[in-house]
Amino acid sequence: MHWHVRQAPVLLAAILGLVLGGCASAPQLPAETASPVVVAPPVKTGPAPDPVRSHIVFTALQMVGTPYRYGGSTPAGFDCSGLVQYAYRSAGLRVPRTSREQLTATAPVPLAEAAPGDLLFFQGKDSSHVGIYLGEGRFVHAPFTGRNVEIGRLDDGYYRSNFVRAGRVPAVTQLAAGCEADPDSRC
Repeated sequence: MHWHVRQAPVLLAAILGLVLGGCASAPQLPAETASPVVVAPPVKTGPAPDPVRSHIVFTALQMVGTPYRYGGSTPAGFDCSGLVQYAYRSAGLRVPRTSREQLTATAPVPLAEAAPGDLLFFQGKDSSHVGIYLGEGRFVHAPFTGRNVEIGRLDDGYYRSNFVRAGRVPAVTQLAAGCEADPDSRC
């Protein structure tokens, strides 16, 4: 009986080695069941996402659902230009407070060349309106009293017929170029 007690740890170690050794190797598929190689179609790639624009868009999207508040420029409530100012400020950029001033402060951009983070301007019957372009015809904006910050579409009849132009804040282009030149910057 003494012999079995001394040999038990050795036997146990040998069994564990065999069992665990089997877990460490990947199972092999028989040659006849190997899957054919699938080649994915080429992916259309563009330039790397701009971190400044991404930050502006991300911040604006976080505010979706926030109530409209005339004169509002905080997460407690936004008007259209207050949302723009808040999103741009979060990326370290200053823009004027009103949509009319924001229109004046931007460089016109053809809609086909608008990039996420650019501004879209609309003319309503009483005042002007601004939203932050998301791409693919969508924009985030604070529409009017009684509504919340939401995602709008340029193909919506109202926005299509009242579209004035897209605009780019010059500082976005300059700051983005700085981010590309200095990867260790705050971008």
